Amino acid sequence: MTSPMPDENPLAPDLAHILEHTVGLWESLRGENIFVTGGTGFFGRWLLESFAHANKSLDLKAHLVVLSRDAEAFRARAPHLFVDGAIEFVAGDVRAFTVDDFRAQLPERQPRFGFVIHAATEASAALNAEDPLRMFDTIVQGTRAVLEFSVATGVRRFLLTSSGAIYGKQPAELTHIPEEFAGAPDCTDISSAYAEGKRAAEFLCVGYGKQHNIEALIARCFAFVGPFLPLDAHFAVGNFIRDARAGGPIRIAGDGTPFRSYLYAADMVIWLWTILLKGAPARAYNVGSSRDLPIIDIAEAVRSAVDEGVKITIAKQAHPDAAASRYVPATTRAERELALAERIPLQEAIRRTAAYIRNSGAFRLVPQERACKEEPILPAGHA
Repeated sequence: MTSPMPDENPLAPDLAHILEHTVGLWESLRGENIFVTGGTGFFGRWLLESFAHANKSLDLKAHLVVLSRDAEAFRARAPHLFVDGAIEFVAGDVRAFTVDDFRAQLPERQPRFGFVIHAATEASAALNAEDPLRMFDTIVQGTRAVLEFSVATGVRRFLLTSSGAIYGKQPAELTHIPEEFAGAPDCTDISSAYAEGKRAAEFLCVGYGKQHNIEALIARCFAFVGPFLPLDAHFAVGNFIRDARAGGPIRIAGDGTPFRSYLYAADMVIWLWTILLKGAPARAYNVGSSRDLPIIDIAEAVRSAVDEGVKITIAKQAHPDAAASRYVPATTRAERELALAERIPLQEAIRRTAAYIRNSGAFRLVPQERACKEEPILPAGHA
């Protein structure tokens, strides 16, 4: 693959893919105002990039406001989004942001929104382990604050990006976990802070929806791969790409047998916009891939796509009698009710991710401080 010209958007094929599979949806946003939290994270960046492309391509005349803790740091990574006249940034803590804060920063703009996407959560395994109460409070207080903001600004539809972690440990005999599964994290385990926070956030969304006539939608997100995914966090596929780009080895700290699945980010954002605009209120939808693979096969897929010469190391020996570890969604509800699908297979998804890193200059060699054995933020012992 040749490198793009300096003015060529390396996301162009993905943005075209997104628009192709959402083109009819965007009419619901024509002339509308949208408020997004977490707009500078992995989910948020894809939401902003896809919105900017659709808004310009379809002349929607829509406007999007992004709440960010540090917009200036994000400006260095995505300057083109700051010169887009349809996108504005406001600074604030998601746990305490109010309409008065909005008016103070954008006095010329009316604080009225038809849609909110609440994607602000620091999905940090380190924070979950080191300061679980802060993790829990950020999720719960943040969700309540954004819901209060939504009530005050006349929001009609509210999308929460929740997590598959709300189901707790997936039973070994359950290959794909459906929305109806009644399992839960262990509420006496302090490492359940992230999962319990997301459960409480879902409850708040449904409660506010009923009491304040807001159509609340819930996207239970699993695992993803694509441009902007952190390569040095707790995401296995990101770690594997990092290791392969650094010349290897691709290191697996476990035995390589846990089952995981990954949805490409361009498909992911199609699912999120579709759930926001077409999903049934007070209903949760799993977002992810149902095509499960052992971690060792995912490492092999990364090696094949990035550098076939690198080695894969596995720290532990597999025990043939051990129960299978899984983190894989059932996606039948989204497929049947919203006609959603995984359109970009994993091998192509990894190839595109690696190509973006190469062509955009986004990759830097980072120390291989740890090998990855786990994807979700789950209580200890689920690896």
